[in-house]
Amino acid sequence: MTRDRLRQFADLLLRWNTTLNLIAARDTGVIWDRHIADSLQLVPLMPAGIERAVDLGTGGGFPGLVLAIATGIRFDLIESDQRKASFLRTAVLETGAPATVHCSRIEDAAVPPAALVTARALAPLPRLLPLAARFLNLDGICLFLKGSRAQEELTAAEPDWAMTADRFPSTTGSDGVVLRLSNLKRKPA
Repeated sequence: MTRDRLRQFADLLLRWNTTLNLIAARDTGVIWDRHIADSLQLVPLMPAGIERAVDLGTGGGFPGLVLAIATGIRFDLIESDQRKASFLRTAVLETGAPATVHCSRIEDAAVPPAALVTARALAPLPRLLPLAARFLNLDGICLFLKGSRAQEELTAAEPDWAMTADRFPSTTGSDGVVLRLSNLKRKPA
C-alpha cells in the first residue's frame, strides 16, 4: 500500500516535472534512489509517537510529503512557490497523504510548533536554524539532509545556537549527512 502510494507520487511528480522544475531533468531516471530513498532514510531517526511535523521548503515533496506517505504522520508542508504548492496539493489529494500545504514564505507561515521539523537542501544552518526554531516544540528535534559542508555549517552556527547535534552518514550519497538536532536554543546576544 505505502509502496503503491509512493509510486503514485513519483509518477505524478514526473508528469508535472515536464512543465515545472520539481527535480533536475538528469534525476528523472533515478527519482527513487536520489529523492525518495533520500527522504525515507529519515524514518528511523524520527521521534517515536509524534503526531505532527513541519517540513520547510518542501519543493517537490522532499522530504515532508514522502515522509507523510510513508509514516502516516501529519505534515505541514511549507512552500512559497505557488506552482510547486499546486503540485503538492494535487499530490496530497491523489495519494491521500496526511499533509496540509501552506503556500507561504517560511517567515510568514502561520503553523503551530511541532515535535519534528525537517528540511532538505534549503539553506545553510545559520539561516535555517532561526526559521526552524519557530516551528519546533521545546523538546522537539530537527532532521536536516545536508551535504559535505555540514560540519562547516555547524561551526558557523555555534556562536548563536546551542544544540545537541548527532550526525548520520547518508545512505544515498557518499558525501551527504543527516543532522539530528535536539535541545536547540538561541544563545543570548
